[in-house]
Amino acid sequence: MESNDAQYVELGEGSSPNLERFQKVSIVPLVFLIFYEVSGGPFGVEDSVQAAGPLLALLGFLLFPFVWSIPEALITAEMGTMFPENGGYVVWVSSALGPFWGFQQGWMKWLSGVIDNALYPVLFLDYLKSAFPVLGEGFPRIVAVLFLTLVLTYMNYRGLTIVGWLAILLGVFSLLPFVVMGIVAIPKLKPSRWFVVDLNNVNWGWYLNTLFWNLNYWDSISTLAGEVENPAKTLPTALFYALILVVFGYFFPLLISTGAVPLDRELWFDGYFSEIAHLLGGVWLRSWVQGASALSNMGMFVAEMSSDSFQLLGMAERGMLPEFFAKRSRYGTPIIGILFSASGVILLSWLSFQEIVIAENFLYCFGMIMEFIAFVKLRMQHPAAPRPYKVPVGTFGAILMCIPPTLLILVVLVLASSKIMVISIFTVVIGFVIQPCLSYSERKRWLRFSRSSDLPDIYSASAHYQSNES
Repeated sequence: MESNDAQYVELGEGSSPNLERFQKVSIVPLVFLIFYEVSGGPFGVEDSVQAAGPLLALLGFLLFPFVWSIPEALITAEMGTMFPENGGYVVWVSSALGPFWGFQQGWMKWLSGVIDNALYPVLFLDYLKSAFPVLGEGFPRIVAVLFLTLVLTYMNYRGLTIVGWLAILLGVFSLLPFVVMGIVAIPKLKPSRWFVVDLNNVNWGWYLNTLFWNLNYWDSISTLAGEVENPAKTLPTALFYALILVVFGYFFPLLISTGAVPLDRELWFDGYFSEIAHLLGGVWLRSWVQGASALSNMGMFVAEMSSDSFQLLGMAERGMLPEFFAKRSRYGTPIIGILFSASGVILLSWLSFQEIVIAENFLYCFGMIMEFIAFVKLRMQHPAAPRPYKVPVGTFGAILMCIPPTLLILVVLVLASSKIMVISIFTVVIGFVIQPCLSYSERKRWLRFSRSSDLPDIYSASAHYQSNES
């Protein structure tokens, strides 16, 4: 029995590479990093009112976390502490389903992250173009997108700690104007406006995609688990506080805005919060909201790029990508991963807001299905494996917990347009081709692959334990 427990330790505990010489992230910066991975503030939730009206928008951001956000955060806390390394969800899926599916998970999640990140420089400029119309289109806008991407990429290159503490400042600055809006809105609030609903005039596809986009990506922080100080304690705690912050950051601005101004659903599109701020407080409050929105998009960009680039580093440490992806700068950041992620952002910045959201959601759904399967399979095959944090349910409870979000995923996939389906499935097929090509290049020694000596062999550990059980 003792030898079996030793193999369990190899499967999870102690799997973080030896990176003590790089500064780790503590709990407060981590809370705000998660906040920016998932939310970054209420900017972008306005479309939920346009799609479904005030009541469904408010109920959506209040109830949707129970269906999606809480299960995803709980799974991230358990699996992220079980495998505290930068491969994150790639390692989870690899340990449960094998290296091929682990690579597919990494490909789809990285691509969905890069697609999502292409949105933020565009939104940044959209909130500035009212003050600087020259940024609205044409060559100046192209130059501005390139400039913003380069500046924000350099911030990632300089180190994760800078990004983390910057996220704290940005988070406070992004949410504070809505606290002020709540105060000045009190005399104008009419609770009857919150209960307006027209079920015959609901764009269910865009409504669900808006909720899904604003409340997903809880698992992204797992790709930074190797950079977290004491992840067994810090990661679950940070996820808990970040969940409260995210839900409050969405629900409160929607509550005061829908209650304080007459309803015109056609006006509720991205950026409308700034106009509501103008109606409630004047030019100064509108300028504050616009500035907060612009800086929020910057915060989401740097947090997303951190996650995407460290994911590629983690895959290289596992031997899934060529060795050069594991190269770090003198600041401890993954140079090649940052360059690849930045290149993808620049190439995809021509997509529209809705196309980015729906395409990102579609690819993200595929990855989440594999995460749920990995979570349940590891619970069934290795129930006694060391889990510094364990979701307080048994195997049957773990299966039940995954059913509601899985049904939601199926609905999101079905509601996608045929164009998005074709493009997304094509990119999935590309992943099926890339992995065998990389394996072939490794056998031919065209590219150098290596595996970090600080990481356990999750495949042999699993196989060894299964053979002992049989």
